[in-house]
Amino acid sequence: MPDTKHPQEAIKFEIQAYRRPKDRKSLRRTHVAFSGSPQRHPYDGEKIILIADPYSSHNVFYEFYKDDIAYVEELPSIVNLEGETVTMVRAWIKKMSIGMRCSPFIVEDISTAAGNRGA
Repeated sequence: MPDTKHPQEAIKFEIQAYRRPKDRKSLRRTHVAFSGSPQRHPYDGEKIILIADPYSSHNVFYEFYKDDIAYVEELPSIVNLEGETVTMVRAWIKKMSIGMRCSPFIVEDISTAAGNRGA
């Protein structure tokens, strides 16, 4: 039985080629840009995950359907202190599409946390 107590590393998502829009103003009227590091969805091949700031301790990630992406711009990669690089993109998502924003947090009893502040 595999050890499921530890999170598994996400598999990097290779960016598909999207055509550059002819009219960027119309793209802004019909789409919204989200930036992050693209990753494969762990179990749904029709979706992608964008990790907003991969090296942040307070991370947020977005989940979108691939069909709702009109255009992807490659942004400068970011590098951590160990010299590892992460690909960053700006994905243009169709307005009124369904997406999900997730923000992990540590579950803690508020009264216990307040009691630890010297009360």
